[in-house]
Amino acid sequence: MRYSVCGRLSTPKETENLDLNSPGQDDLAGEWIGSFVGSLQVRDVSEPLKEVSLSGNLGDWTRLLTDVVVASCEALDWPTAAKGHNLTLLPKAGQEYLGIDVMAFPPAAGEGGPAWPFPLAVFELENQRGRAAYSLWKVICVRAELRVVFAYRNDWQQVQELVRSLKQEVIDGYSIEQRQTLDDRTLLITGSRGEGETFPYGYFKVWRLNPNIGAFERFTNWG
Repeated sequence: MRYSVCGRLSTPKETENLDLNSPGQDDLAGEWIGSFVGSLQVRDVSEPLKEVSLSGNLGDWTRLLTDVVVASCEALDWPTAAKGHNLTLLPKAGQEYLGIDVMAFPPAAGEGGPAWPFPLAVFELENQRGRAAYSLWKVICVRAELRVVFAYRNDWQQVQELVRSLKQEVIDGYSIEQRQTLDDRTLLITGSRGEGETFPYGYFKVWRLNPNIGAFERFTNWG
């Protein structure tokens, strides 16, 4: 089976590394991840991002990854705002709204709907240690159907520590009733320099918040 990625059929490599039978892969999160994978296949994008990932240049990492996230949203016809990407959909044109790094809107937004529509997806790109919890709190405070936090760590051990700390510092503070309002469309995507040689599949790890148990679980077998 081949999956639509960025408006085209996925390559065998993409299909091999993206488990389409995982729970929820047919929903909005799975649709966006497929587009994100497709955006990473563009050589002019993947090579510079791989280089800065291996060098740990977090400023350029954030800038290049922002471009990839925007491309993945626009491939789905989601109007998107981000630094360096101006959005004219709303009455107030701009690049960043509500302090969110990347904000995407439904494809039909502005076509007879509200002048200020709810966002469809919000993304935070965290490149400073100690700010991941703040980034997660920011996205879950926004009324959006998909919430994603990207975080960079040097190695797999630090990634595991990050996942545990986000549960303890943020998720554990909410009641079961409060967690249920988040559904299962809150994602954490981690990048680890220790596995950058297998970029992008070994580099990125995708986690989805399970609101029932209040913990992040691996979302796909990609990576």
